[in-house]
This record gives sequence, C-alpha cells and structure tokens, in this order.
Amino acid sequence: MDWRHGATARRILASETGVILRDWGGRVPIVLAYPNSYAVGMASLAIHSLYRWFNALPGVVCERAFASLGAQDASAEPLVTLESQRPVAEAAVLAFSLSFELDYGNVLAMLRRAKIPLRAAERGQRDPLVLLGGPAISANPEPLAFVADAIVIGEAEALLGDLLACVGEGRARQAVLEEWARLPGVYVPLLHRGETVRRQWLANLDDYPTASSIVAPLAQFGDMHLIEISRGCGRGCRFCLAGYWYRPPRERSLGLILDQAREGLAHRQRIGLVAAAVSDYSQIDTLVVGLRRLGAKISVSSLRVAPLGETLLQALAESGARSLTLAPEAGSERLRRRINKGVTHDAILRAAGLAAHYGFETLKLYFMVGLPGEEDEDIAQLIALVQEVQAVFARKVTVNVTPFVPKAHTPFERVELAPLEVVRARLRRIQQGLRAARVAVQAEPVEEARLQAILARGDRRVGAALEGLPQVSLAALARALERQGVDVEEYLRARAPEAPLPWDFITSGVSADYRQREWRRSLEAEPTACCTQGCSRCGVCGAGEE
Repeated sequence: MDWRHGATARRILASETGVILRDWGGRVPIVLAYPNSYAVGMASLAIHSLYRWFNALPGVVCERAFASLGAQDASAEPLVTLESQRPVAEAAVLAFSLSFELDYGNVLAMLRRAKIPLRAAERGQRDPLVLLGGPAISANPEPLAFVADAIVIGEAEALLGDLLACVGEGRARQAVLEEWARLPGVYVPLLHRGETVRRQWLANLDDYPTASSIVAPLAQFGDMHLIEISRGCGRGCRFCLAGYWYRPPRERSLGLILDQAREGLAHRQRIGLVAAAVSDYSQIDTLVVGLRRLGAKISVSSLRVAPLGETLLQALAESGARSLTLAPEAGSERLRRRINKGVTHDAILRAAGLAAHYGFETLKLYFMVGLPGEEDEDIAQLIALVQEVQAVFARKVTVNVTPFVPKAHTPFERVELAPLEVVRARLRRIQQGLRAARVAVQAEPVEEARLQAILARGDRRVGAALEGLPQVSLAALARALERQGVDVEEYLRARAPEAPLPWDFITSGVSADYRQREWRRSLEAEPTACCTQGCSRCGVCGAGEE
C-alpha cells in the first residue's frame, strides 16, 4: 500500500468520532463497502446504520472500505479497510451498499483491487462472500447477478442477524449459500431456479432507528447529524423508483426523532432531516418546533412544492439556509398530471413567493426532460414557468435538468428512452431560452442517462459485457454488447405489456396490473390519489395480485 494512501486513512480516522476498532481474532469480519468516494459514502445513512448494526451483532467486527478515500487516484492501490488497513480479501463477508446504477463499475474495480474473482462461481473457500444490497440492485439484480453470492431484496435491517448466523469459521461456502437462499428476500443467483423473491420491508421503522453513527467532518454533509424521519412516499409519481420500491410510506415517531436529535446535538449543532419529502412528515411543524427548542439548526434532504409549511421555511431560514430546492419536474400542468406529480402552477408560484418572503438567496428548480408524452410545447411552458418564478422570487434562480431514465417496478418501467438527439435539442432550447433571463442551467450528460438506463433495465448479458471493461462508459458498454451480438437499443426501446422483463421474478408487492393501470392513466393525464397505508389498491398492504 502506498504510504500516501495509509496517511489519508489515518487522517480520516483521526477526524472521526464514533469509530469502532476491534481485533479480528475470534470474530466474523465483515467489510462494509461503498462503491464511490469516502465523502459520498459517509453521506449515506445506509452506511452509518449498517456499520452500527453489524457491529452490534455478537462475535462480529465490521470495518469500512470505499472506492477512494480522497482526491488521489486509487485504482492501482490494493483495496484495504479504513479502520485497520487490512486487505479486504481477508473478510468473511464483503457487503456492498448500492444506491446508484452508475456505481456498478466501481464494484468491479474494487473487487479487482482486492484480488477477489469477479464471478461468484469462480470464488473459493478462502474468498469473501460478496453480498449486495440497496434500491438500485434490489429492483433489478440481473446486471450484477454474476458478481453476487447473494443480493438482499428490499430493506435489510431485520435480515442481518439471520444472514450472519449462517456464516462462521470453517462453514463450507456452498452450505452458507444454501442457507441464505432459504431466507426471505435473499436472492442467491447460483442457486436460483426461477422462483419469486419478495421484497422485504419494515412495518415499524422505530424498531431500527436510522441516524448518523459516526461524526465524519470530511464527508458530504459532514457538518450535520442526519436522521431519517420517514421512508417511502405515497405521492405516486409514476417515474419514481423510491416512491414505488419503498411502499407503503412509513414514519418514525416524533419522540424517537427528538431523542436521536438530542444525541446528535452532543456532536453537531445542525440536524439534517432525511426523507423522500421532509415536508410530507405528518407532524412536521411539531417536529420543527421541538428541534428549535433543543437549539438545533435544521437542514432538509428534500421538499415538495406543496404542501410547503411556513413553520418549516422559517426554521430553515433561521438556521442559516441560503438556498431552497424544489422539484416541479415538468413545466406544464398536462405533463405534471401525466407523471402524477400533483403540483399545480399556482402552487409553484406560491412556493417561490414564500422563498422570497423568508429571505432565501437562491431558489433551485429541478426538472426532467424526455418524460413520456413530452412535447415541444412542454419545453416552452417550462421556460415560461421559470421566467414567472424569477419574476416572483426576484433573486437568483438556478435550474437543474436531468434526462428521464425509466426504472424497474414503476409504471414507466416499459417506456422508451427518449432519442438522444431529441433530448439534446430540448436541453439546448432550455439553455437558450433561459440565457436571456440570466438563469443558470445545469444539465446532466445525456450519455450518462443512457448508460444508467441500460444498467437499470439490463439483464445478464449486460453483466457479461461489464465484466470485460476496465472502465465503464456508454461507448465501451455498447461495443462490448455488440461483440455479444446484442444491440444496445434493445435496452432503450419500449417494451410491450406482455413482454417478459429481467426483474419479473422480483416482487415489490406492487402488482403488475396496478403498474399497467397507472401507465394507462398516465396516457390520459389522469391523476391518482395519494397512497394511504391499508388501502390495498396497489397490493403492498393487502392481498396483492402477484
């Protein structure tokens, strides 16, 4: 290991509070891996929570590993743990947390650096068991099925003890895999014979409190103590994986959140509230008042345009927030109805007025381009909407535009990705239309969106193509697929309602019929009411159709 890498690890550890250091002797060693940088990984509550829960299990030691620790290129470095700088290959289990498809290439790169065979079928008794989890890989495991000894489908909290109870010194690898395959929600690709794997979810979030467990000043959001206040979203936006994958929406109790805040305030003055939409929390005003009484400054992960309460906005302003971020997603009422966004033109302008009233310096607006049913007129209305917002806000308005990517288990899972030149032309039109108004526009690269779409809807042929790539890019993946005789457009085109999908064996709980009904409603721009736990309409809370 290069001395600079070790020095960086020691500097990071010296900056942290709450790290658990244990001797590996007599314990089952788990390496919790995040396939991106340390700064990004330690902003993930999954890493904080899994680290705490793994280390709370008897006879276990858990350490962390990241694709990189700092700015320097780590691609030639052996992969070692952060805590003790031990080779990752010495672990019994290597557990990856995956939230984003574009990190799949980093999983392969980390395995290469650790000198662990990429294919699960080629690993021996001395190699770690490679365990994958997280929303991206749970929804469609097939692109990395060749890598995984097992993939946890859904929320892993209640499964961790059972998973590790199967692992121990001297246990035969095959025996562990067979036991894992019998656990609910665990997909073992080498042993799978086509049976359904059902997504796991927690009925009571309070059973597993989720908050920062390590004070990590060098991480993104390192100045705040993060607390998950709810999970899932009942709004039913038809493009949103999180909204469908984490059904039904659930909340943590007010008392638990305030208790977690008291613990966090011993280390940080700022509390970061994390949820799909913080403003949707049913007791948000009471929570905000309680946090302010504790002396906390408040930040939020996301807000909805409506409802947008003034108690929360005032607290954010008093906490020193200079910018407010809102996501109308589409510029026209018609297109927002098609995607079931549930946000009106008037609500957007009201939110802009409130942002001005409470003194925010910048208003950030997020939109998507290339949505199903989008027309040129929708782009014109997007430009006009931003100009109206700017007139109301009268300060700095910025716009971020992301190309739409269809995701598994959503009503839009079968739609065509908008053609490359169409998306580029519409992005140019937005940039040109807002330039005169001096509105800064940031757009995610169109090529990245197409790569993400291939990974999100890919099958095992995509995995075989990834295996041979030292670095993953759209062009490289397309060439690798072509060598297999596969046209990359196969993963970008529309899918017929009766066509099989690579993830059909994964049951989220939301029935296929319900997703198809929502697709048909989108064609008529018909809204669907907000999800209420217990209604059984989609199948998650009651007897589903799958």
